Amino acid sequence: MSAVSDFEQERPRDEHVTSEPGVYLEIELRPNSNPDSLEKKRSHLKPASAKLDASENRIVGLFVPEEAKDVLESILTDYQTGELTEKGQNPPNKPFVEPIEAIRKARLETFWTDDLEALPQNPSDTIWWEVWCVKSAEEELDALAEKLDARCAPAEQRLIFPEHVVIPVLTTRATIELMLFARFSITELRRATDTPVFFIDDLNPDEQIEWTDELADRIEWPGTDVPAVCLLDTGVNRAHSLIEPALSPDDLYSVRPEWGVDDTGPRPGHGTQMAGIALHGDLVHRLKTADPIQLTHRLESVKILPPPGMEKPEERFYGPITKSAVSIAEIARPNRRRVFCMAVTNEDISGTQPSTWSAALDQEVAGVTVGDERAPRRLIVVSAGNAPNPIMFDEIQHADTYPIEDPAQAWNVVTVGGYTDKIHIEEPELADHAPLAEAGDLSPFTRTSTQWTLGRNRPFKPDIVMEAGNRAVDASRTTVVDTTSLSVATSGPDVDRKPLVPFRATSAATAEAARLASRLMAANPDYWPETIRALMIHGAEWTERMRFALDPLGKTDAANLLRHFGYGVPTLERAVASAENHLALVAQSEIQPYSASSGFEECHYYDLPWPRQALEALGDEEVKLKITLSYFIDPNPGALASLDPYRYQSFGLRFDLRRRLESLDTFKKRVNADEREDPRRKPATQTDTDNWRFPDAASSGSLHCNEWTGPAAWLLARNVLCVKPVGGWWKNRADKQTRQQKTRYALVVSVKTSRTDVTLHTDINAVVSGTVPISQDVEVGF
Repeated sequence: MSAVSDFEQERPRDEHVTSEPGVYLEIELRPNSNPDSLEKKRSHLKPASAKLDASENRIVGLFVPEEAKDVLESILTDYQTGELTEKGQNPPNKPFVEPIEAIRKARLETFWTDDLEALPQNPSDTIWWEVWCVKSAEEELDALAEKLDARCAPAEQRLIFPEHVVIPVLTTRATIELMLFARFSITELRRATDTPVFFIDDLNPDEQIEWTDELADRIEWPGTDVPAVCLLDTGVNRAHSLIEPALSPDDLYSVRPEWGVDDTGPRPGHGTQMAGIALHGDLVHRLKTADPIQLTHRLESVKILPPPGMEKPEERFYGPITKSAVSIAEIARPNRRRVFCMAVTNEDISGTQPSTWSAALDQEVAGVTVGDERAPRRLIVVSAGNAPNPIMFDEIQHADTYPIEDPAQAWNVVTVGGYTDKIHIEEPELADHAPLAEAGDLSPFTRTSTQWTLGRNRPFKPDIVMEAGNRAVDASRTTVVDTTSLSVATSGPDVDRKPLVPFRATSAATAEAARLASRLMAANPDYWPETIRALMIHGAEWTERMRFALDPLGKTDAANLLRHFGYGVPTLERAVASAENHLALVAQSEIQPYSASSGFEECHYYDLPWPRQALEALGDEEVKLKITLSYFIDPNPGALASLDPYRYQSFGLRFDLRRRLESLDTFKKRVNADEREDPRRKPATQTDTDNWRFPDAASSGSLHCNEWTGPAAWLLARNVLCVKPVGGWWKNRADKQTRQQKTRYALVVSVKTSRTDVTLHTDINAVVSGTVPISQDVEVGF
């Protein structure tokens, strides 16, 4: 046996990392030895990883806490120099030491239990790592990953075992090595391979049916009193075992009876594929676990596309057809909360300016009716449209070449683009291929709104991006192909022969966004559609690839990239802001923007209840404040509306935050002209705007989100927030009754710190009631 006598091990250091005391050693055991022989519970010596080398020796990663170093040293010394036992004449600690062939400093390879050929060799190589983490250290590992710009998969993509949680982590070899030796909570590393190839390509039809039936048996299916995703598509085949329990025959509709309700249309099977994602998400994550699953939402389907052989409606009827689809579902079940999901666009028609279809969507969301009576507000999720997918590499163009398609320019809808995390190609025949897009970047299938340069203040679209799949390019960069391993898995319409199929592009992304919205609805039954939309955007973050493009830019250029990435990728965890180091505040309020005399009427002030003690303890440490304001406008499309947003929107709202060195009186005079002696002159005040991600001019559309980063102590003085009206056609072009009507908005505010030992979480979900006249010095708190 060879041994190292000095158990101090060099570990990668980072100024953000506080290492736990201890060391990892690599222990080589003889063949057939039991790694559990190395465990000493009293001294907390504990084997982590274990694997076989080429000689059948056991290679074990052993964690040695700081306080156990002397214990281990003593065990080894006693074995070599201690007195033999009376019975058997054996050296002390023989069961522990005898199987040991060698003791070495642990390396990353010590914990790699996958095929060695799959282990990246270059420190900058990026893959999805399968990280086996001590169960009690999951939150700490998440925080460390965030500090190091590594990305952990959301909770539903993790596997939970009695002692461990398996977390997919996207990062470089260098960063995973730093995480490994900085925390001592990682016990094993593998390559994460969450591709659908096994389930879709490797299984025969009978085996696919067995897997889907087994999953169906594990699901706790929802009742009829839960929110629904209402698919406006080609119909749905409800005979699928993963759809039938959540889609009643009474919830299958069609805008025209002669079309039927079955899944037929220009893209047969599309509606059933959408249904699988809208209900379950990527089925790979559901199929690979044996855990029970509880669904909190269900499905509805309204067929808006004709079957093959029937005439496609003219473009001028798209708006009325969509309105009819919404009405059909609501008339059938008027009390059900629902998210409308539409991944149908006007192909190759840019959403540069409002159209009759996009304006119809804005009306439906805002609850506008012909008789000017208010119907319920609604939440509609729409796809940005797909970019062409040519086979020849030299024909591929950047996503900015392809503008988002009509009707996704609608102000009030949630427009969904595509990004991708799919980078592992598993098909043997594509061994020489590489992913076309890098992990965390835009999907090759998506579109952007960077070409929407005519006019001013067009909405930033997409609002969010979700997984849309990737493509594979050959080694010579000549051809590009679609492949199963770079797709998500969903339900297939041919339930007897192919119940599992690959799915991709912005359709998959839109279905996933609708699923997120319905889950938020189920968790927050009192929240308005405006609030659910706000939470979806507020819970979005840019990936490291997106931040790499955003961070070096000035505020104006960064705002332009919103037309590229939207506000990022949302997760359920961030949307509900449940972490202890988050402070999340939600408000829902009514406001009257304008007076009978065409002036501004009301302004709301919020006294923000910052946790003073926690922020003072953080001092100069950085915190992030994020504010999201969501409301629905009544559209007024027309020639001038395409040039002036105030002619399209019925009203507008903006938020403003008290500046650090600004008195409350000065703040109110700055944001509210009625507070000043001379309404035309704003008071002189410190600008204090450099810490915002985007400029004030980036406010457009009916959803506004910005992020402030700065010292925690500075935030204490920024404790009043204002929501104020701006112009709209109600103000100058409507009758007196219309000008004086009330509307409503949702406001979400959160503060986040990277410190896991500081608790900012406050359980506040208050609703602000009443209104605040703009001329009165009144503050309304959460």
